[in-house]
Amino acid sequence: MKTFIIAEAGVNHNGSLNIAKKLINEAKAAGANAVKFQTFKAEEIVSRFAPKAKYQKKTTDKKESQLEMLRKLELSDIEHAELIKHCRKKGIVFLSTPFDLGSIDLLKHFHLAIFKIPSGDITNLPYLRKIGALKKKVILSTGMANLKEVESALDVLIEGGTRRRDVTMLHATTEYPTPYEDVNLRAMLTIKEAFNVKIGYSDHTIGIEVPIAAVALGATVIEKHFTLDKNMRGPDHRASLEPHELRAMIMAIRNIEKALGSGIKKPASSEIKNIAIARKSIVASKTIAKGELLTEQNVTVKRPGTGISPMLWDKLLGKRAKKNFREDELIDI
Repeated sequence: MKTFIIAEAGVNHNGSLNIAKKLINEAKAAGANAVKFQTFKAEEIVSRFAPKAKYQKKTTDKKESQLEMLRKLELSDIEHAELIKHCRKKGIVFLSTPFDLGSIDLLKHFHLAIFKIPSGDITNLPYLRKIGALKKKVILSTGMANLKEVESALDVLIEGGTRRRDVTMLHATTEYPTPYEDVNLRAMLTIKEAFNVKIGYSDHTIGIEVPIAAVALGATVIEKHFTLDKNMRGPDHRASLEPHELRAMIMAIRNIEKALGSGIKKPASSEIKNIAIARKSIVASKTIAKGELLTEQNVTVKRPGTGISPMLWDKLLGKRAKKNFREDELIDI
């Protein structure tokens, strides 16, 4: 099964439609299945008094509030339409995370097939009800949540009309960047076992190793922030991948998918030719005359593996040679 890879553009467009389109182009070139933005009205999601996160203060103007920062990063309805059109042209899925109720309506208007719920809204009952009632495919990030909170959110979605089989839960750690010791990747498996849902991973670490490991553990969806340039001003650039890193991550994931295989233990087609070369057969360890008993003193095990298998060693010993054998000649009975 192919991993659904979401290149998270987020707000790394810095409010520029041109940059947003370039991000779409890079996501497509890297091989991502989808590119995801964020849909919100700043006044609807933060109050005038909401402080910035510590990581946001490092990469944005310290004097501006979170509200002022987010106002600069909004995408208008017309810009949404432009980006959706550009995604269709490029052949990549457009996704966006709605952060308020009005934004859910906007994305519904654009007929999105998948709705992404951010970690911050996993405890937002009115929001979850509205998403659940859409009866769409849902990707739910679970950063900052304990298992009980995850269960409550899932219950709301299902009660609203969303089918369990349409829900994919992403394990996540909401810290930018996430320290490796806080990833707790095995929690993704805990979620799968607890709720019988598809699982994935939303990564905020530096680098590409953890998403690759998540795929090896069974993630069906991977989400990773990316940017055109980590040195750009904005809240998320420094914890994002640049295009060449995104390409490397996706290539590695596709290789891991191939390597995971079917799970059936049998010789691979590429190794069958090496069986005869690498395995061994029973051979004469010295000259053996016809009629002589075959014993541990006159037979041994050597390559190639085209003769009698050493697994028949016990059955062979004590039999008489049916012909003369030279040293190293394959024993034939």
